[in-house]
Amino acid sequence: MDSCDPVDTPIVDRLKLNEDPLGIPVDQTHFRSMVNALMYLTASRPDLVFAVCMCARYHASPTKNLLEALKRVFWYLRGTINWGLWYLKNTTMALTAYTDADHAGCQDTQRSTSGSARFLGEKLVSWSSKKQKSTAISTTEAEYIAMSGCCHSLSKHIDIRHHFIHEQVKKCVVELYFVTTDYQLADIFTKALPRELFKFLLTRLGMKSVTPKTLKRLQEGEKE
Repeated sequence: MDSCDPVDTPIVDRLKLNEDPLGIPVDQTHFRSMVNALMYLTASRPDLVFAVCMCARYHASPTKNLLEALKRVFWYLRGTINWGLWYLKNTTMALTAYTDADHAGCQDTQRSTSGSARFLGEKLVSWSSKKQKSTAISTTEAEYIAMSGCCHSLSKHIDIRHHFIHEQVKKCVVELYFVTTDYQLADIFTKALPRELFKFLLTRLGMKSVTPKTLKRLQEGEKE
């Protein structure tokens, strides 16, 4: 990978992976080791989460096409090796969560993908991208499942999810707001996005280039 050309997104725009039953098989151990290395990085690189989780779904029977998709994540890392999250000391304690779902995004099971991003003040502290455990029959149901997973990961049925959310709103524990597609920060965890939108959401998530020069500038700005 040292000589690879960098790319500006970890996954091709609108790409939907599948089991690729007619594809050329590749070494399973090698594929899994690559996935595991990237999984470790997702703890501090939210921009990798969707692409890595998509590839990880097929670790049991990887093919050449799936390996190429996985390699692209490394090509992306090649050009963004200095990127990371920046946390200021004066972060407020208000908790805000964004959640979204890509209805029937999985080509093999027709299950949806839930994505969520949780902020403490303006700083991202938690994120996830998960294939839903049941098949949602509509976008609305998929989003209910995603929203419930963001608030209560142990809910199992759509009616329970609905009443749980309704109860929390009624008790004023949470407040719900509609977010337009262009500003839905959880969208980056549910599907492969165009380059411009991907980069825009990255800045909204708080990711920055943290080269020594940039770190010095950010630290000086924090002191002002």
